[in-house]
Amino acid sequence: MLSTVVLLLADSVDEAVLKFDESSLLLLNVLIGLMMFGMALGINTEDFKAITRTPKPAAIGLGAQFILLPFATFLLTLVLDLPASVELGMILVASCPGGNLSNVMTYLGGGNAPLSVGMTAVSTAAAVVMTPLNFSIWGRLNPVTEPVLESVSLNPVTLFVTIVVILGIPLTLGILFARWKPQIAGRLEKPFKVFSVVVFIGFVAVALGNNWSNFITYIGFLVGIVALHNALALGLGNGSARLARLDVRDQRAVTFEVGLQNSALALVLIFTFFDGLGGMALIAAWWGVWHIVAGLTLAGFWSRRPVAVPGEAIA
Repeated sequence: MLSTVVLLLADSVDEAVLKFDESSLLLLNVLIGLMMFGMALGINTEDFKAITRTPKPAAIGLGAQFILLPFATFLLTLVLDLPASVELGMILVASCPGGNLSNVMTYLGGGNAPLSVGMTAVSTAAAVVMTPLNFSIWGRLNPVTEPVLESVSLNPVTLFVTIVVILGIPLTLGILFARWKPQIAGRLEKPFKVFSVVVFIGFVAVALGNNWSNFITYIGFLVGIVALHNALALGLGNGSARLARLDVRDQRAVTFEVGLQNSALALVLIFTFFDGLGGMALIAAWWGVWHIVAGLTLAGFWSRRPVAVPGEAIA
């Protein structure tokens, strides 16, 4: 009986459409731009210098972020054989960069926070190219999701321009403002970080509230998929860092950077290009909730196992 219900839900999720009006979508675009701007206020030249002096941790993290995770997600979708919209949502989330939530979790979990900030900045800039590239490649190689991409006639150039506007421009403006007005940027940085987390949680809550019937109908079907996918992302980040023999603080930063995706960006792209296609939107929305839970759980676990900062002793 239970398996029959699951099969019926799987068959119908591709037909579900989440409602999100144009004014709300415009507001979300503005809010994400502000989140990127706020994240950039905490970035300084020392973060980039640290990465250039010791590029190995960042290279491992970015490789896992933009090469291993999209490819592993593609393989996972083939193995699980899920509805097209669900698989496409997983591929899109895996193609997105890490969000600034990874910086907060790295700090709470005793990881290398400056490395996390620098990696987020670099991955966000790289996402302008890598997100549409990965989404297009793996979405089209998957025989289940390829017809969906063809049906919406997704233009990679339009997708690229959208990501530039949402991520690239606010990030650049934030970095420039931090250099031009460092004292003001320093005062604004923490409030912006709190603002970004609260806004994202609020947006997901509103989006789910407006589509509560769909959420209740499909959440039981999707919760395990998102948890498995998120565990894969965290595992790839941690496994790559361990295999590369990074120090423990760097391992934690890389784990969070690869494991906590910018699902807000995924939601914007889903509502912009796919009209809120049910499986995609539900995967991205629930990912936004779940990765906070998973991130806080892992950060809490690691916070009980402190690691000394080089040159300092553990209290």
